[in-house]
Amino acid sequence: ESSVNGVIDALGLAIVLVLIILFLFLQNWRATVVPSLAIPISLVGTFAFLNIFGFSINQLTLLGLVLATGLVVDDAIVVIENIHRHQEAGEGMVEAAIRGSSQIGFTVMSISFSLIAAFIPLLFMGGIVGRLLNEFAVVISVAILASAFVSLTVTPMLASRFLREQHGRSHGALYNALERAFDDLNEVWKA
Repeated sequence: ESSVNGVIDALGLAIVLVLIILFLFLQNWRATVVPSLAIPISLVGTFAFLNIFGFSINQLTLLGLVLATGLVVDDAIVVIENIHRHQEAGEGMVEAAIRGSSQIGFTVMSISFSLIAAFIPLLFMGGIVGRLLNEFAVVISVAILASAFVSLTVTPMLASRFLREQHGRSHGALYNALERAFDDLNEVWKA
């Protein structure tokens, strides 16, 4: 029981760290909230499939959820960034959400299937280790599929309703400082 509680604590910490990194790179709290909602929605969807597959909540399934926490937000970030780009170009909120998500839909699906393909060999492992890792692979694969679905449906809807117009808006001191730091890092990387 204590080890399961430790994994649950790790899951909570993983979610908090992902949110902090999201805010640092998106530099907008509204844009951070939208993809961060993909985490609980995808994980709840994964729990529903755990019940369908007859899996219990154990250390391996919870470990799969901890590892999937970073993966499930990837698709939503890609979608929200493209929508944000269209908004900064002057498109309306709904138009930017529709165009941004439709342009990136194939990319999101290919990213998701590529990630799932990495876990397919675990499904075919034999023996006791294979039976243990089978649950792990299924949990991560289902979480990634749920994330792709959420990113192409819920994320654009939330972006169209929750984000504000970005065209012509000035940015605050934190945004400008982070942008300068990222530009300096980019220059160091190029050198």
